[in-house]
Amino acid sequence: MSAVKNYLLTALLLAIAALFLTDPVHYAGSVSQGVSLWAACVLPATFPFLFLTALITGLKPFAVFSEKLAAPMGKLFRVSGAGGGAAILAALSGYPVGARTVFDLSRAGKLSRGEEFRLACLCTTSGPMFLVGTVGGMMYRNTAAGWAMLLSHLAAVWTVSFLLRFRAKAKPSPPLPAKTDPALLYNSLYNAVISVLCVGGFIALFSCFGQMLSDLGLFRVPLFGEYTEGVLRGLLEMTTGCAALSKLKTPLSCALACAEVTFGGMCVLCQQAAYLTRAGVKTLPFVCVKLLQAVLAFLLCWGICTAFPCL
Repeated sequence: MSAVKNYLLTALLLAIAALFLTDPVHYAGSVSQGVSLWAACVLPATFPFLFLTALITGLKPFAVFSEKLAAPMGKLFRVSGAGGGAAILAALSGYPVGARTVFDLSRAGKLSRGEEFRLACLCTTSGPMFLVGTVGGMMYRNTAAGWAMLLSHLAAVWTVSFLLRFRAKAKPSPPLPAKTDPALLYNSLYNAVISVLCVGGFIALFSCFGQMLSDLGLFRVPLFGEYTEGVLRGLLEMTTGCAALSKLKTPLSCALACAEVTFGGMCVLCQQAAYLTRAGVKTLPFVCVKLLQAVLAFLLCWGICTAFPCL
């Protein structure tokens, strides 16, 4: 079975390469658009948070703060205090800071054994800057709708993460004390630069893939009526999906946009997997949890936007 998968993957990659060569100028332009989107919107917002979170988690005050969070986060989510601090940083910062922080904490020995999966499901959240500022304010022209999406998104992620606590066999035990990195400043900056470049690479690639699917006419298939393009684009890359859905400005389009951001789309999932797999998190169970969180976020957001039509 694995051999068949490898051959199918090889055939798919060859097909993509062949399609790119049919009109390299056209598809190179879509890659440039992805790079421009990254440089103009993602880089300024993401890079400082990647650097600051890496630096914060390596300093002593974070360890002290983690000790204060150990009891409540252990009861709620069966994660350690360091994991609770990471969840707060992720909720404030957004993708892909949470996944990167989980990897950093795991590599530094600050997480207990078996905690990584639950923490990954808890920490992979979008932030207020994207949902309220970009999606709500810029796309929907309604920050109240952005707040409704943010609240639904966080409530769904935290609810499912709370349910995952019952899969844990025991409360996480405090990890062994980790040594302070003597080159913390340099390593934090270096890792942030590499991380944000990887994010840009994923965005550029999926911008090209999205253009290919559009040229093949897949976005015009009437699977979900007038919402088809937004849904399909969002499954590939959430930002373009939200932009397409925002043209409709209905409670259903808000709920679908909230679900897309919660799931993340293939682009964000690949960014997260680049870190989480190295922290020992299995991809398929993680994707299933993100899908469940997306369904719950959809229901919550649809209910809020239907109850308050002004959104």
